[in-house]
Amino acid sequence: MGALNYIISNFCTVPSKKIKTMQTVEIKVKMDCDGCERKVRNAVATIKGVKSVEINRKQSRVTVNGCVDPNKVLNRVKRTGKKRAEFWPYVAQHVVTYPHASGIYDKRAPGGYVRNVQTFTPSADTEEKFMSLFSEDNVNACSIM
Repeated sequence: MGALNYIISNFCTVPSKKIKTMQTVEIKVKMDCDGCERKVRNAVATIKGVKSVEINRKQSRVTVNGCVDPNKVLNRVKRTGKKRAEFWPYVAQHVVTYPHASGIYDKRAPGGYVRNVQTFTPSADTEEKFMSLFSEDNVNACSIM
């Protein structure tokens, strides 16, 4: 058996398939009517590997679960005539550290959501430096004046 395994492992090649993992793809696409919703649902549901498709027309959101490539799903939605489709750019408001910072709040976002933007989070060292500028213990500590 050792010689047979050696021959198989060194001389026989089996093409390896790329295994896609189960994931959730969320897409923002404006749908006005039942026909638009049906067109998007049918286009996405026919992709190989799709397990479920959920559409929330009020939020303009399409959620696809399955073993699929996110770019393939987005391109399929765009081919239905929805050229302005994009990946879901929002996150829940309670997840963001500073939800009212500039560039995060979006008027078009559904209720309870803000735009997913990386923000600067001040470190403890920075806060400590600012607090030492205004010390009530030391009269000469106010270095701004």
